[in-house]
Amino acid sequence: MKIYFAHSANSGFEDNYPLLKKSFNKRVGFIFPYDKRAKPINSRQEIKNCDLIFAEVSRPSTGLGIELGWADSFKKKIICFHKKGSKISRSLKIISKTIIDYKDAKDLVAKISNLKEIKNAGD
Repeated sequence: MKIYFAHSANSGFEDNYPLLKKSFNKRVGFIFPYDKRAKPINSRQEIKNCDLIFAEVSRPSTGLGIELGWADSFKKKIICFHKKGSKISRSLKIISKTIIDYKDAKDLVAKISNLKEIKNAGD
């Protein structure tokens, strides 16, 4: 399963990449838009080719909004995550039926692990 993990740039969410990779690398291929790589990725094409979109939506971001618009237009399932206490956009409910809050990186991993899409990955 290939999952694009969208989030706002410079939010610090990149600090969670190692834990997410370690926790799911055998079942899930995450595409992280701000992962350090030699060549930038074509986010629109990656979103088009993925199976699922995860979006960390704690911080508003124009770029994240564009990516979610592409995902919605490609009819991709979008699952949103946000830190407890953050104020998120009401418009997210239009593009996602699943909006999950989390308290820290370990809680995020636990909540991702409990998603049926992840439990069924690799079947």
